[in-house]
Amino acid sequence: MSLSRIALYYHFTPIADPESVVLWQRALCEKLGLRGRILVSKHGINGTVGGEINAVKQYVRTTRQYSGFRGLEVKWSDGGAEDFPRLSVKARDEIVAFGAADELTVDQDGVVGGGIHLSPQEVNELVEREGDDVVFFDGRNAFEARIGRFKGAVVPDTRTTHDFVSELESGKYDELKGKKIITYCTGGIRCEILSALMKNRGFEDVYQIDGGIVRYGEAFGDAGLWEGSLYVFDQRMHMEFTPDAVTIGECEQCQAPSNRFVNCANQACRELILLCPDCATENAMCPAGCAKVPATAPAA
Repeated sequence: MSLSRIALYYHFTPIADPESVVLWQRALCEKLGLRGRILVSKHGINGTVGGEINAVKQYVRTTRQYSGFRGLEVKWSDGGAEDFPRLSVKARDEIVAFGAADELTVDQDGVVGGGIHLSPQEVNELVEREGDDVVFFDGRNAFEARIGRFKGAVVPDTRTTHDFVSELESGKYDELKGKKIITYCTGGIRCEILSALMKNRGFEDVYQIDGGIVRYGEAFGDAGLWEGSLYVFDQRMHMEFTPDAVTIGECEQCQAPSNRFVNCANQACRELILLCPDCATENAMCPAGCAKVPATAPAA
């Protein structure tokens, strides 16, 4: 039985012709039998691909041959092509949809004006040295933090990444502008942009974890400042760094510990709901009975 792996990566660099890169990347993945999701924009590339390990390694080697992607870093995790429904390679205005394409500036060194990168070790050192003056700021959609987050983190009220700009401009977090803020997200890409957006709006001392939660978990497992499970955007839905991971999420039906999201059975809703195995039945719906009315067929 062949060994499979999933590769998670991003790289900010100016791309003059994103559509050409899309065609190349799609052909490369199809040739190697990989599945996953890749987005390309004028700012760079953002992807997660899975397949047979040698095929994924060949994909990484070939992708790095493109001059702008020579410094591309990859995070590896268990899984394979079967964790993705299909291969999707698309060009977009942004590789992360903050709705701030015109605000973002990218050069050969990456995002211009972003936060200071900290290694996992430097994160711990900063917290130990500065104590309460350090604030973790979650750069993900709010539901992701329900099953895992840094201890004491601020979790903005965000349903999608598009919500961050309005959240930052709402005044809710103005009291943090004099604090040392460590932004964090799954693999680091959202914080590359979020930290720049925060600095543009008066947050003075902004940092980001180099490699995101994934790199931090690789370094410290569940013995550091992270607690719980990491939400991931493939069929695994979540991952843990060690068997010692605590379950901080609670079932929306019975409040039992849970780290597994399922889609509401109402086809007009399909929102993610956090349920324990006993409550995650085939017909499970949002706890309030799901206020969304199922779509009706058009009149004949």
